[in-house]
Amino acid sequence: MTVAPSTADPSTSEFLEESPRLRELREGVRAVCGRFPGEYWRGLDANREYPEAFVQAMTGAGLLGALIPREFGGLGLGLSEAAVILEEVNRQGGNAGPAHAQMYIMGTVLKHGSVEQKRRYLPGIADGSLRLQAFGVTEPEAGTDTTRITTTATRNGDRYLISGRKIYISRVQHSDLMLLLARTSPRDEARPANGLSVFLIDLREAGEAIKLRRLRMLMNNETNEVEIDGLEVPAENLVGVEGQGFRQIIDGWNAERILIAAECVGDGRWFVERAARYATERVVFGRPIGANQGVQFPIAAAHAQVEAADLVRQRASARFDAGLPCGPDANLAKYLAAEASWAAANACVDTFGGNGFNSDYDVERKFRETRLYRVAPISNNLVLAYIGQRVLGMPRSY
Repeated sequence: MTVAPSTADPSTSEFLEESPRLRELREGVRAVCGRFPGEYWRGLDANREYPEAFVQAMTGAGLLGALIPREFGGLGLGLSEAAVILEEVNRQGGNAGPAHAQMYIMGTVLKHGSVEQKRRYLPGIADGSLRLQAFGVTEPEAGTDTTRITTTATRNGDRYLISGRKIYISRVQHSDLMLLLARTSPRDEARPANGLSVFLIDLREAGEAIKLRRLRMLMNNETNEVEIDGLEVPAENLVGVEGQGFRQIIDGWNAERILIAAECVGDGRWFVERAARYATERVVFGRPIGANQGVQFPIAAAHAQVEAADLVRQRASARFDAGLPCGPDANLAKYLAAEASWAAANACVDTFGGNGFNSDYDVERKFRETRLYRVAPISNNLVLAYIGQRVLGMPRSY
């Protein structure tokens, strides 16, 4: 791909109508996705298999290196363009999960890594010869309270010794590298976010120190429990400053929320378009079912929700790319888009009736996939808590 990144001010009218640049990018994504129809995704879903061919195709097109600067072999695009890529994958009926991981997890290395780490890893991530699709943060007892993780990394000369347990870590089996958050000093109740550090783990060299237990999930998202026992990691694999890892991963959260919002918009548009077409073509009692307000209005309402969420997503992306504060918009976009895609999913299932539960129609697969985003990567309830406290100035709720 040769698409240039956006440099427009987010207040300009360019964002009111999609630019030729973004339309060109969409066409490139559609060309790739056209090689992977519903049959492909249904087969993977039935057997809970990883979309290897799809990931390779996206990599070959350069799309998964969208956010990596050109000097390291990537496309050097902004988050606005990356969001369009992931949105379009889901809008075409695919699952952007494996794509988004390879696309943005490297952001911590890009922003906080050393010059040597960037030179060593980013070109390989850009061309796909290295896969960084696993992010080891969540733990069984800590949940979303990241400051309470108990995985420890103890310095011993020029190495760290890491032990602990992670859960709901996706795509480890298909990653060469994993970004891992661990405690390098005990938790301080006064400053609980201090003492966390980020490490780049080479899974190819981990041996028996890392053991995986695959978890069967509602949707086809290769997810694992990860046990780490005495893993030796070179000190040079520490990313950024020891003890400041929490702040480093927070830097990536806004980007993650925006990209997830874009995926939800893609899902929502897939559901709305599929439901509207089916409601127009399906005839019962001598007339299209879409002529009934009970069928038509929920689809129209879902469409309105999806389009409104996308406008907030565009604003959040534009502010991110312009280097402006975007926390409120990023969180709003994630919340609104997840709720909109879920409303569209329910409207689509209701429209299809029994066929909505038949895997041949792809609706039930996409229904399961989009349900995740009301809970992950952050629960919508926690987004509301953020908005209530940080945006509206109300007392802390948790």
